[in-house]
Amino acid sequence: MSTLIFIGTTAPLDSDTSSAIDKQPITGPRHCGREGLEGDQQQDRRHHGGVERALHYYPREHYVYWEEFWQAMALPPPASRLLPGAFGENLSDTGFTEEQINIGDIFTLGEAVLQVSQPRSPCYKLNLRFGYPQMSLMMQTSGRTGWLYRVLQEGTVGADDILKMHELSNSNLSVRTCLDILYNRPFCREDLEMLAEHKTLSLGWKRHAADRLESGQPERWGRRLFNRE
Repeated sequence: MSTLIFIGTTAPLDSDTSSAIDKQPITGPRHCGREGLEGDQQQDRRHHGGVERALHYYPREHYVYWEEFWQAMALPPPASRLLPGAFGENLSDTGFTEEQINIGDIFTLGEAVLQVSQPRSPCYKLNLRFGYPQMSLMMQTSGRTGWLYRVLQEGTVGADDILKMHELSNSNLSVRTCLDILYNRPFCREDLEMLAEHKTLSLGWKRHAADRLESGQPERWGRRLFNRE
């Protein structure tokens, strides 16, 4: 089965917020450059996109979990259907999860070569996307965030291409562990130092770890997760 590849353009999420989270499948070949796929937009370039966050991968397996979560919570139908692409990902497939993939792992997709750079940091736009005000927090605490890639080699990708593991990192730092150290575990100097000094972790995540080491306090999540101070 081919890897699903998505791009999106900026559009309103509500009266005050715009986003390119609504991704649609590509239908032909696309150039994958250092900052991602040709035609893929990011409304907020400060927190999305760039060379360290060029592509977002979301495991297709997680959609079953979210369907059951919705049923278990007896929630109204989500504002957006829980189908691949719904979380704003560029890539979705089966066989890879946050526990299995390490920071620094290298993949190929068509002519492009990609490297895992960091976990995804969920934001409040997910709450608007699905009509559930705790969605960003639930994604973070569940560990089902997916991850981001940097592009090591540009090239053409197509709808029939398959994402393939090319080279395993020796960092032994899984995406899930990386996420948990920063967001889901109490302060641990040794773990944070590992993130701050990691060779292939994105600069942004290394800075977050270094800031927490310096302050001894967790970062404030209100702005990112709920759009409030």
